[in-house]
Amino acid sequence: MEKFDAIVVGAGPAGATAAYLLAQAGMQVVVIERGATPGSKNVSGALLFSQIYNELFPNFWESAPVERAIVGHSIAFLGQETSVTLDYRDLDPTHTPHNAYSVLRACFDPWMAQQAEDAGAMLLPGYTVERLLVENGRVTGIHAGGDDLLADVVVVAEGTRSQLLKQAGLRDDFYAGDVSIGVKEVIALPEEIITNRFQCLTADEGVAYTCVGHTGGVEGGGFLYTNKETLSVGVVVKIDALYKSQRQPHEILDEFKSHPFINRLVHGGKVVEYSAQAIHRGGVHLIPQLYGDGYVVVGSAARLLLNNVMTLRGMDVAVASAAAAAKAILAAREKGDYSRASLAAYEQFFKQTDVYQDMVTFKETYALLENKRLFNVYPDLISGVMDDMFSVKARPGKKAYRALRDNMHDELTLWQMLKDMAQIGRGLVR
Repeated sequence: MEKFDAIVVGAGPAGATAAYLLAQAGMQVVVIERGATPGSKNVSGALLFSQIYNELFPNFWESAPVERAIVGHSIAFLGQETSVTLDYRDLDPTHTPHNAYSVLRACFDPWMAQQAEDAGAMLLPGYTVERLLVENGRVTGIHAGGDDLLADVVVVAEGTRSQLLKQAGLRDDFYAGDVSIGVKEVIALPEEIITNRFQCLTADEGVAYTCVGHTGGVEGGGFLYTNKETLSVGVVVKIDALYKSQRQPHEILDEFKSHPFINRLVHGGKVVEYSAQAIHRGGVHLIPQLYGDGYVVVGSAARLLLNNVMTLRGMDVAVASAAAAAKAILAAREKGDYSRASLAAYEQFFKQTDVYQDMVTFKETYALLENKRLFNVYPDLISGVMDDMFSVKARPGKKAYRALRDNMHDELTLWQMLKDMAQIGRGLVR
């Protein structure tokens, strides 16, 4: 029976990063990927925040298959037939690396896996890991393709739908209320139209939108990212709220796309890909046990994700966790001890990362995401106030407070709004 120093389950960003760092340090590493190629099973909004990638792969954007440098981030509140947008643009073309890049996972993940292979890791695509091998509570390897493979340590990086640890009795099932579903379309448009429509200077520049409202009354939000010749457009909504609404995910996405603001951005495009995937809500309060005897769990498999309303971060959080796990594994190798106590250093290393500190900073945001008025009331309220402020009508104009009170209607009281503002303040301001 063949034995490796480390087995990595999954060749996504987290798995590839762990394999790259462990192989680079001289460990014998094998990566088991269920897809025919890395990235072929992935669905992603395809926005990569660059800081951690540049630390691990300096100047990665020069060789990696990135689509566009994201020079603009916008948050759009979608009323019934109106929208209010807050835009931020970094207009310095020499400012590299840019804060984020749009990527297509089917192209980017193979590049990540190649970095691991170049460092010495062995990639085995097209194999599904059927179960973990466990002896006396310690993970000793995996069973895949009819064979057992042994290892000193197993890195579980199988993504959001991770079931291996649950099957092995090493974790409980996830609570449905902590899971969302994301549905996305990739819409093709000529490169020149995308560049002009989104006011980009060149085809190397792009923008990203986070949208609040017009998701069928279901708690969640929408997104739109520009790629070279496509747009990534989707919604992420809570599964329990979607179930209560008795609506289908594609109906929510269709309604989102039908909003005049989104419709103008995707007009004339052709859908070339549709996909859906469960997404953990993430947050520092939902981080599970990250390690055990003979194993660590990284990335989406560990429910690691950061949502602060303005951005939804998964790929950089996954890579940061994998780097911390690899650091702990290399320390364990020095001691020849891959026990739970030795691998506990993973959690300590992860808590030292900027990504974890960001998760702590925005921990109050998750209570805000439970507030239905954020999605169902405030987009219309903001749009109504702006309409009153900008429009010239056959009646006297209004100052902002009068416009606000006139647009509050029955679903919102001033007291509720003050409490919501305090909640927004705790989540995003102080």
